[in-house]
Amino acid sequence: MIRYVPEQVTANLINCAMAIKATCQAYLAVLDADTSSFPVVLAHGSEPRNRFSIKSSRARDVAGLKIGSYWPGNTAAGRRNHNSCILLFDQDSGRIDTVIEAGLANAYRTAAGNELAVSKLARTEARHLAIFGAGNQAFFECQAVLNVRPINTISIVNRDPDRARQLADRLADRSSDVRIVDAQTACQDADVIVTATGARAPLFESGWVRPGTHISCMGADAPGKQELPVQLHHRADLYCDFVGQSTAIGEFQHIAGEIRAGLLKATNLGVVLAGQCEGRRSDAAITIFDSSGLSLQDLYLARLLLSEAGCRGQIVELRSAS
Repeated sequence: MIRYVPEQVTANLINCAMAIKATCQAYLAVLDADTSSFPVVLAHGSEPRNRFSIKSSRARDVAGLKIGSYWPGNTAAGRRNHNSCILLFDQDSGRIDTVIEAGLANAYRTAAGNELAVSKLARTEARHLAIFGAGNQAFFECQAVLNVRPINTISIVNRDPDRARQLADRLADRSSDVRIVDAQTACQDADVIVTATGARAPLFESGWVRPGTHISCMGADAPGKQELPVQLHHRADLYCDFVGQSTAIGEFQHIAGEIRAGLLKATNLGVVLAGQCEGRRSDAAITIFDSSGLSLQDLYLARLLLSEAGCRGQIVELRSAS
């Protein structure tokens, strides 16, 4: 039998606590020598603008993959343009035994990495958040920061003023002061900066970032993507979900040579979560967290979703060919 959990079920089950638990498990699993995260496959559909990625990994207790797709034409048809599907292997037979649709759950999973980073790296008194990007993911990233810091002001930076206003409306009940501003103003005022875009060039200048600022870079997940100026890395303490993937397809691809040469140091956030090193060194330190999105997050999240769906009798069992 193949266990199948559809989108309408996972969308009702997912919450911030579940996503945080799965992401914490994944970040700690990265530290285990028996864990492997395999190279990401980036591809497109028959129509080149329709894109998808395949992220796969294995740990001591789980193995599988996540297919993430982006079909931009879905918006006009009233469908979500991003989707995710997680597949788990039966480790005895090598067959797929679990299929979980996780479109909405993926948004929570991505934001969970940001929430963990902010909880460990941002100043405890941080009150001003700047968000670059105003797509659907930007809302979840703001929610993640609001969960762990006493934010009272949110600055939104986006090329499309209509989308910026839509995000501001969604955030109105979470903060009394939501502003739409330019990049320089946002950076110079912010205690926490979050980037959630598909940019391929820096969104702001290094000199605009104040000492003591934390930056969570959530958008770079493919070769060529870039949200931060390279100069900023030389002013900051660098953290990421997994150094190997971050330097291949994440924000740190642009300083990969310097990291390999030992000129710059990047630390897996799991090391901080495990208590093996401190996060923020001082109130004046600039910290950067790069999230390229780990398959391990998806696998551990799939197991939690599967367990909860099973408790509620919401797993569909499909008979496979013998």
